Amino acid sequence: MNDDDRALAWVDQIAMHLARDGVSPIAGRVLGWLMICDPPEQSAAQISEAIGASRASLTMNLRLLTGMGFLSRRTRPGDRTMFYRMADDAWQTVVRRQVAGIAAFLDITRQGLDLVGPDGERAGRIRQAHATFDWMAHVFGNAPPLEEKP
Repeated sequence: MNDDDRALAWVDQIAMHLARDGVSPIAGRVLGWLMICDPPEQSAAQISEAIGASRASLTMNLRLLTGMGFLSRRTRPGDRTMFYRMADDAWQTVVRRQVAGIAAFLDITRQGLDLVGPDGERAGRIRQAHATFDWMAHVFGNAPPLEEKP
């Protein structure tokens, strides 16, 4: 297996891993490719050719990933082509959003307990969700910042 084949196999590993969390295979391949490609900025045509995605599917996924904060895009002077790259803080941004989502869900479970009262099967199901998300908020909300390692 040559270096290009090994790189694409790694890109597919990223895609398969992210697919477990509901990320589309194309979006996963885009992220994997932009993590490993050289140069780090790639046009949609370059990405499409590298990962074997149709331009229509790729365009939709590039828009989605940009909106989620994973990618940044820019043009080069004198060139109308849009180039994409991993956002400098892509992973931290996404994790911070997820932690904020945990806190928001805690508010919703509190409202649910107010709605159904503290006793009964319904309250038990809500308390179970609340306890899990409360634990996650404490673990992830108080975690120290990650240090970069070479």
